[in-house]
Amino acid sequence: MSLIEIKVPDIGDFKDVAVIEIMVKPGDTIRLEQSLITVESDKAAMEIPSSSTGVLKELKIKVGDKVNVGDLLALLEGVAPVSAAAPATAVAPTAPTAVRPESVEGLAQASTGSARTEQRAAVPAHNPTSAPVGLPHASPSVRKFARELGVPLNEVKGSGLKGRITDTDVQAFSRSVMSGAVQTRAAEAQIKSAGAGSGAEGAGLGLLPWPKGDFSKFGPVERRDMSRIKKIGGANLHRNWVMIPHVTNHDDCDITDLEAFRVAINKENEKSGKGPNDAGVKVTLLAFLIKACVAALKKFPDFNASIDGEQIVLKQYFHIAFAADTPNGLMVPVIKDADKKGVLQISQEMSELAKKARDGKLSPAEMSGACFTISSLGGIGGRYFTPIINAPEVAILGVCKSTIEPVWDGKAFQPRLLLPLSLSWDHRVIDGAAAARFNVYLGQILGDFRRVLL
Repeated sequence: MSLIEIKVPDIGDFKDVAVIEIMVKPGDTIRLEQSLITVESDKAAMEIPSSSTGVLKELKIKVGDKVNVGDLLALLEGVAPVSAAAPATAVAPTAPTAVRPESVEGLAQASTGSARTEQRAAVPAHNPTSAPVGLPHASPSVRKFARELGVPLNEVKGSGLKGRITDTDVQAFSRSVMSGAVQTRAAEAQIKSAGAGSGAEGAGLGLLPWPKGDFSKFGPVERRDMSRIKKIGGANLHRNWVMIPHVTNHDDCDITDLEAFRVAINKENEKSGKGPNDAGVKVTLLAFLIKACVAALKKFPDFNASIDGEQIVLKQYFHIAFAADTPNGLMVPVIKDADKKGVLQISQEMSELAKKARDGKLSPAEMSGACFTISSLGGIGGRYFTPIINAPEVAILGVCKSTIEPVWDGKAFQPRLLLPLSLSWDHRVIDGAAAARFNVYLGQILGDFRRVLL
């Protein structure tokens, strides 16, 4: 038996990422590509897999250590190592990523998590009169999450190692404030200054506590733990839904000619016998939608923006995200610089990114930097829905399955292929007139794609 060194593989453009979880112990039998540890940057949590098989002899790191590419993680006793280290698998972005048209009830359940998670991360009773000692002990991603929720970290009691504050602690504190169980010191000061007296009445949103009950008394039940992606994605969706004033415009656009053109292009490629790595890639409607959205974003720049404090940041680049359904949950890859790429190149990149998403190999860099997101349910069905904005973006487009319907042309009804559009927008940045014009313009482009050239 030889000793095999397991080192940190290339994990992207990150340095000094923190080890937040160790998933194995000495004596364990390790499989090829089995996850050994979880590291966390300010953008993503990633599991680091083993590049070989064998028995774990010694761990060279501990929770809280900072690691970089090439650092020694562990020593294995076993077979010779695989020639190339397996890449780190991106588990879930801590930035907003997944956009799913779920019900508010589903979002609330996602934020509450499983009973086991709540028990492990229970937050002691909050005492707003006690002054904090020292700076809060939390990772950069937790600090960012707290800022986005408006949670004062110095008032949160950490449940992690050595009092470290976790994202679960931040969520629990936020729920306590919203339910009126506790108040922040800032809220108490406002109540006192307004002469409202003490007490929790009217604090937060005044919401009733989340209903609890024994579901099994009504019939058989099954419990399962939520995946990491759904936990983090659910918290992001909950925050976005609560904090962003959503408005959704629904419309239909005529894609009869565009769909005929798309089908013709794909048939031409099939006849020419071109392979998947050249111009013979299969063209999807979503690729045309991405190009059309770029044209609409250029005409209406407020949709290609983000809020930063009291300023609006207007972006001069066009990175378009698309929602990809995977076995582990919804992930949102990003097509960078879509304005500089043609429909064929976009189609090929989408195919590659979607495969990476299904295989769980999307890097954090491939899920960040989006200006605008498209959530397509066209392959499944439905008519309209309300997509949740992917903060810090200010708008998102939802599309459903197209249908053939009779349309009056002035003389007779003609069969036309109509695509349902659902545009959600942030009312702090965008008004109803601009949203209506955006949808109309987008429909004009999809109706006659030559307008992209204008």
